[in-house]
Amino acid sequence: MIIGLTGSIASGKSTVSDMLKALNYPIIDADVVARVVVEKGTKTLETIKEVFGEEVISEDGSLNREKLGTIIFSTPQKRKQLNDIIHPAIRVEMIRQKEELLKDGHPTIVMDIPLLFESKLQSYVDKILVVTVTEETQLHRLMARNNYSLEEAKARIQSQLPLSIKEKGADAVIYNNETLQSTEEQLKKILDSWVC
Repeated sequence: MIIGLTGSIASGKSTVSDMLKALNYPIIDADVVARVVVEKGTKTLETIKEVFGEEVISEDGSLNREKLGTIIFSTPQKRKQLNDIIHPAIRVEMIRQKEELLKDGHPTIVMDIPLLFESKLQSYVDKILVVTVTEETQLHRLMARNNYSLEEAKARIQSQLPLSIKEKGADAVIYNNETLQSTEEQLKKILDSWVC
């Protein structure tokens, strides 16, 4: 079974991913893959440089994420341009990793995909697990975690699909507003009902 784990920024998805890791589930992390596909010397990084200019490349030849982030978060069109470059490369690498894990005999694999719905990757997984929080909690956590102003935090949150829409597309939802123990109990209950 391929479980698609998703949520939104500051919803606690990474916390649940760590819990799954601790339970020995193999995780294919789209964020990690996203970093791999833009490493120095990759075709993807070359394309980003061609489209966004030298300014998004650091002196050492690696991607200047901060500079690129500033460009794409304020302009939806630029964000789409970047996604059109990066997403196909991420998909190819995630599928390669999945095939490898299946070949190694893993019966259950977790694909940790923050933008599962935004990227329309529902067909890549058998079950979708959404980690959610209240809007208020999400805003407070993001501001505290990243030192964002209220405006910056809202802009980041609004760049993703609302959690309420993701919840509707889920096979199961973890409500991550309470304690870690509560989150873990919800996760184990879901896994018990899914994994035979």
